Amino acid sequence: MRRIKAIMAGATNLPVYSTNAPPLLQSIDFSDHLNYCYEDFPAFMITDTAFMRNKNYHRASDTYEKLDYERMAKVIQGVYAITQLGIE
Repeated sequence: MRRIKAIMAGATNLPVYSTNAPPLLQSIDFSDHLNYCYEDFPAFMITDTAFMRNKNYHRASDTYEKLDYERMAKVIQGVYAITQLGIE
């Protein structure tokens, strides 16, 4: 996780935070990554926790003009950097 965080942090000026959380933590299983972990495949989740911060998340009021495309692009740059360098 330290390597993934460092790669993402080096790809943009977007703040990157990490935690290694147990499966029992509420909302940690809101992604498909947990199923890979259950089968002993290394996996991680990247999230902006929008569902915890945005009252419009996944509602009719969640419209395109409310999205932050610049920040979204930075997340994509970070994920792309991870895929290019490889994680072992």
